[in-house]
Formats: sequence, structure tokens, C-alpha cells
Amino acid sequence: MLGLLQRVKRAAVEVSGECVGKIDQGILLLLGIEKNDTETTADKLIDKILAYRMFADEQSKMNCNVQQITGGILVVSQFTLAADTNKGLRPSFSSAAPPAQAESLYIYFVERLRLRHSPVATGIFAADMQVSLVNDGPVTFMLKME
Repeated sequence: MLGLLQRVKRAAVEVSGECVGKIDQGILLLLGIEKNDTETTADKLIDKILAYRMFADEQSKMNCNVQQITGGILVVSQFTLAADTNKGLRPSFSSAAPPAQAESLYIYFVERLRLRHSPVATGIFAADMQVSLVNDGPVTFMLKME
């Protein structure tokens, strides 16, 4: 499972011109689900995201996590994160989870995250989404759970 975390001042996602999810300060999480991912993988990624220190403390050091700053998390499904780009000029998505498996794990991930943190906003799985953000820093990290 892949999580691209971006520290943001604010972020929003629109579908067909309507805002379906938005947060103020926090994390925009682009979530990629691979074939071998399970609920256990999802739980491990949630643990890491909630504890990941990517926000500044009083000394401007990255010592605070999203819970300590009471920040939001905007989760957007992004199957292209699972692309194999090693060969050629066209990405291969052979390692990405099939849509039914990915959607099930996405729903599980969001439900479990909401049990542990608030606020959590989302896009719409497999929709054509327009994501806007104000990246804070910029600060961006790629997390991979196996």
C-alpha cells in the first residue's frame, strides 16, 4: 500500500464541479492500493500516518504528527501510484489491485482511519477528481507498507 503524504495549509477535491471533500491544515493523502495489500497492510499504514512527524513544533522542527496539531486528512484514491515506470514510456499497472479489491480496501482504510482520527474527508473512489491544495513547505513523503 502506498501513501503519498503532502503537508497542506488546505486541500479540496471536486467531482463534476462539486466539492466532495475538503480540509484545512493537515495531510492530503494520495492512496495507492496494490495486489498484495490486505487489511493488515492498511492498518499498518494508518498507524504510520497518524504517528508520522511532519509538522513543526515551537522550535520549527518536524516533531509533531497530524493528531498533535488537530489537523485534517483528505484521502484520495490514486491507482497510478502503483504504476511500474521502469521500462518504456507508458506506465504498467500490473501491480495495482483490481478495482473491486482496491475499492474494498479503500473503504476499509477510510472507515478505520475515521475511528481513530477526525476530521477525515475523502474523494470518490474511481471518479474523475480535481484536487486542489496549498502545499505547506512544500513537504511531501512517500510511505510504502508491505
